[in-house]
Amino acid sequence: MMDFWIVASLLLLAALAVLLLPLLRGRKAQTEEDRTALNVALYQERLAELQAQQTAGVLSAEQLTQGQAEAARELLADTDGCETERRAPLVKWLPLAAAVMVPLLGLGLYLHWGASEQVELTRQFAQAPRSVEEMTARLEQAVELQPDSAEAWYFLGRTYMAQTRPQDAATAFEKAVSLAGRQPELLGQWAQALYFVADKKWSAQLQTLTDEALKADPQEATSLGLLGIAAFEAGRFKDAVLYWRRLVAALPADDPSRAPLEGGIARALEQMTAAGESLPAEPAVTAAATGATLKVRVSLGDELKGKVLPGDSVFIFAKASEGPPMPLAVKRLTVADLPAEISLSDSDAMMPQLKLSNFPQVQLQARISRAGNAKAGEWTVRSQPLSSSSSELQLLVINSADQ
Repeated sequence: MMDFWIVASLLLLAALAVLLLPLLRGRKAQTEEDRTALNVALYQERLAELQAQQTAGVLSAEQLTQGQAEAARELLADTDGCETERRAPLVKWLPLAAAVMVPLLGLGLYLHWGASEQVELTRQFAQAPRSVEEMTARLEQAVELQPDSAEAWYFLGRTYMAQTRPQDAATAFEKAVSLAGRQPELLGQWAQALYFVADKKWSAQLQTLTDEALKADPQEATSLGLLGIAAFEAGRFKDAVLYWRRLVAALPADDPSRAPLEGGIARALEQMTAAGESLPAEPAVTAAATGATLKVRVSLGDELKGKVLPGDSVFIFAKASEGPPMPLAVKRLTVADLPAEISLSDSDAMMPQLKLSNFPQVQLQARISRAGNAKAGEWTVRSQPLSSSSSELQLLVINSADQ
């Protein structure tokens, strides 16, 4: 933030220089005018002396004429280069008053309408947080400055859940739902927070939220996991196995949550065996279980090679051609890494529900941002809509200004 105020101070000094320059020029003009008046007075005094000498008989008429001519030449030499144009009297207090009022007025207007908090917030998010508490503080500041950002409320809710603050998380997810609409992922997260607020007691509200989420998306991860937990806690082990198997089938093969889920399924199956219940059949492997993967080659246009810096951030992401505006998968590189070939898959999803495999068509985009901002930068490129199941290598050449 200090560098911002240094730049602002330099700009202020430049503005003061522009305002005070007319005053300095006015003083110089006044000095020249005073010097000219003194020269004229000396000239008139010289003429009087010559006239007195001629009257006293010291100078002849010819000598008087020569003396007058010499005095005139000296006067012209002394006033040569000075402005002959008379200036209007300068109101001296006006530049001084402007020099005082402009910085005060500018500071007041900036403090009222400026964005110093957003500048500082952007700088903070460009650096990795050192703790969950620091991340929480940043997100709380973000929602305070941008209360209409559904993404900020969503990530704040996730952070609250990581800190075992379900009541605060439920409030954040409810706000995200009101802003972004009743998206399945948000409904599932909201229901999960409410479940822990109610001390793991199931309710009609939770059933309504999870039913709505699964109706919109039968593979909504949070709802399936929550229903499995609720069923296990209630002793309905068969239902728990069915919910958790559906969730495992929807996860990518390398998803880290598969191991704990399979452990939970094994414990539920043991309880069923001990109770003499029949085991549910294994689900068939579906295409969703393998997910979607897009291969992308990102390079830099020749016209930009002299304009970018090696440390500039490069964001590559995929968005649904028709659907939520939030990216489905994101990866971050630097200009120094280009050209590079990467893969965008379900495992790169920003939200468990927003996966590539859940949308038939997507659009790829790469963006260079010197400030490390994924939402806005200096240069970008966008692809044409393509199938999320495409196996061909997609080429992205960054060569256009980011609008």
